[in-house]
Amino acid sequence: QVELVESGGGLVQAGGSLRLSCAASGRSISTYFMGWFRQAPGKEREFVVIGDRTYTYADSVKGRFTISRDKAKNTMYLQMNSLKPEDTAVYYCAVGQFYSTSDRLYDYWGQGTQVTVSS
Repeated sequence: QVELVESGGGLVQAGGSLRLSCAASGRSISTYFMGWFRQAPGKEREFVVIGDRTYTYADSVKGRFTISRDKAKNTMYLQMNSLKPEDTAVYYCAVGQFYSTSDRLYDYWGQGTQVTVSS
């Protein structure tokens, strides 16, 4: 079992930055593929970035968002720069056994954190 607890969401103006954290307990997230997903109001959940040592970013965030991991803290991060209003969503971290953009293949999820970008 892995428990994931997210933090770092909030309200930011367009062009600003936020860093989301996802602290894991129970097992090391190093044994899993990591992922960040998001869900905007009225839309399906979509992948933002997935991977382990190499990463796949959604085209919409490429060059602006960066995933990272601190093995010692068993925590992963999502650094979000140059934020846009269309980035507004609830963001979720997840870990799973497969390298996939499908959220169905991730076993453990954080509770979600709201990111709101004002124009």
